[in-house]
Amino acid sequence: MEINVLIDEGFEEHLDAGWLEGIGEKVLTLEKTDPQTELSLVITSQERVRELNRHYLGRDAPTDVLAFAMLADEKEPSFVPPPDGIRHLGEVIISYPQAVIQAGEQGHTKEKEMAILVTHGVLHLLGYGDETPELKKEMQAREQVILSRLGID
Repeated sequence: MEINVLIDEGFEEHLDAGWLEGIGEKVLTLEKTDPQTELSLVITSQERVRELNRHYLGRDAPTDVLAFAMLADEKEPSFVPPPDGIRHLGEVIISYPQAVIQAGEQGHTKEKEMAILVTHGVLHLLGYGDETPELKKEMQAREQVILSRLGID
């Protein structure tokens, strides 16, 4: 698996790119994703995430995590393999300042919040949704299983 981590300037001293890469890889492994899979994790500012949210989703509001999938529907297998043999899932973009705010509100560490957001974003790339109460319940249950397996309660 290939996990590319980009941490914007100013946030590098607060995060360990290797740790984030490990969380992404563990989520993909627990979801039994093809080992020839690549995804990107981008850690950026609240302003940048809000800008992306407005531009691509039409929501002019801050948010904690965005997921932009490269493939239309990850739950349906592709019959045509990618030319390079690597399945490019897409990007998970996380607002580090929003993660810090949420960690404080929830009374846990920023590391736990980052693990939650990486897990949530990767599950979106894999086709999980949270648009309806039923889908949200299913996704939250899967998140809890994964976080538990990661040793994050």
